[in-house]
Amino acid sequence: MLYNLFAPLQQFFATGGPALSAIFVVAIALWALIIERFIFFWTRYPSLEGEVVSRWQARGDHQSWYALQIRKMEISQVGYQLRKGLSLIRTLTIVLPILGLLGTVNGMIFTFTVMQLFGTGNANGLAGGISEALVTTMAGLVCAVPGLYFSSSLDRRAAKSAQKIASLLRVE
Repeated sequence: MLYNLFAPLQQFFATGGPALSAIFVVAIALWALIIERFIFFWTRYPSLEGEVVSRWQARGDHQSWYALQIRKMEISQVGYQLRKGLSLIRTLTIVLPILGLLGTVNGMIFTFTVMQLFGTGNANGLAGGISEALVTTMAGLVCAVPGLYFSSSLDRRAAKSAQKIASLLRVE
């Protein structure tokens, strides 16, 4: 019974060929990173911001060269925490359509091989290659578009939070 539940999914992966499996793995990694970043912004970042601001306010000196260097360091460290993983998210978002293109090329090579061996009389062979080409293209694009949205959303959130930290660490 459980086998029948996953049969359409297995058929879909068989239709897409090896590139579809790669797209699936990359998409899972992309979503894991996106979810981790949102969890960071919702749970860990508010306490990190509070810690940094309280350390800065606890200092008596805010204007010396040494204090300004500490301020720069704090802002830099928070900025690093805010942007951690964002470049990998952007990279995976770029890789997904390329993997879709790889599947397209694989499917078209299969189609032309069938045409070379059997001519145009083998409709099933031709359809299988064209199907692989279209399925992998679609999967690569469908997985990449949300990645673009969330990548830019996380970039904006990180930039806004970095500006907020810089303004909270006032030089008095």
